[in-house]
Amino acid sequence: MGETVQHVRARLGSLDDPGRAALLQRYFKSGPGEYGEGDLFRGIRVPDLRRLSRQFRSLPSEEVAELLGSPFHEDRLLALLIMVEQYRKGSEEVRQAIYDRYLSSTAFINNWDLVDLSAGHIVGMHLLERERSPLYRLAASASLWERRIALMATFPFVRRGEYGDTLALVRLLLADRQELIHKAAGWMLREIGKRDSGTEDAFLLEHYRSMPRVMLRYAIERLPEARRRQYLKGEV
Repeated sequence: MGETVQHVRARLGSLDDPGRAALLQRYFKSGPGEYGEGDLFRGIRVPDLRRLSRQFRSLPSEEVAELLGSPFHEDRLLALLIMVEQYRKGSEEVRQAIYDRYLSSTAFINNWDLVDLSAGHIVGMHLLERERSPLYRLAASASLWERRIALMATFPFVRRGEYGDTLALVRLLLADRQELIHKAAGWMLREIGKRDSGTEDAFLLEHYRSMPRVMLRYAIERLPEARRRQYLKGEV
């Protein structure tokens, strides 16, 4: 008999760790007025969820969708990790369906780890050889998480040495008010710099005086100390 979402929930329930769950609720800012307000946690570690994603990689898409709608953070993360596994091994038809489901389910992809562990593997990989306007629609969204998806989805482009869309999206989001966007943008700039320091430096020279401080700190994290200080002091 095939696996069902009930089997998955039973397995997740057996791994519940209330003490760790309380720590995670604070770490992922789930208190009133915070970005993860109201999120619930089981206290399960990511390596355990990765193992479960391989165990349940054949879970039917309808069951994965049900799991993604769970109020528990780890359930949603497991659903996304299963989707990543299924996308990686799927046919073009399966991949298109997973991509479509992902973009129609962003209300449940609602914390930074959920975005970061999935956006590049699904949205980014899907658009690697396709037209990329969906990223710009996401970047214009009122949703913090959709804007972060737009940035993090460009990671496969950066790894392939294609920086144009990443730089364009960072430029669009320079004035964003959310620190989690500043961090994601700075991270992607740093990844560009690891591969092409000249491209990162040119972008920073144009924008570093106006970009949010957190974004700049993330972007220059791997630069030589003297160069970092120049940027931070505005002396470049």
